[in-house]
Amino acid sequence: MFAEFKTFIARGNVLDLAVAVVIGAAFGTIVTSFTADLLMPVLGLVTGGTDFTSNFLVLGTVPPELAGSTDYAALKKAGVAMFGYGAFVTAVINFLIIAFAIFLVVKAANTAMKPAEAAAPAPTPSETLLAEIRDQLKAHKL
Repeated sequence: MFAEFKTFIARGNVLDLAVAVVIGAAFGTIVTSFTADLLMPVLGLVTGGTDFTSNFLVLGTVPPELAGSTDYAALKKAGVAMFGYGAFVTAVINFLIIAFAIFLVVKAANTAMKPAEAAAPAPTPSETLLAEIRDQLKAHKL
């Protein structure tokens, strides 16, 4: 059984998949940072200083020590039921950026792997002769 497992792991597809998962996770971290640290602050500036990640509606009871608090992380840590639509918007933007980047990578890979179209081979002498005969027969049918 160990030999079969070793053969399975040694196959290129499994190793390629493992590398893809690791690179994908690292890429997800980069995109999350891009969205949270660069894109959303600029979007917040354009919309009048709104920080989307801390937009939420309180649905539950807020503990007295956090009354009046607008700190999303603190309220969430305290177990307050909240509708965190700002975090959701940020997650959707992260997803769209990652999905678009993957689309571009797959499109580039498909283009690179597409075999070059070979030029049509020149007709053989037999094909040339048959084409001439066909053309003469068409001309005499008038």
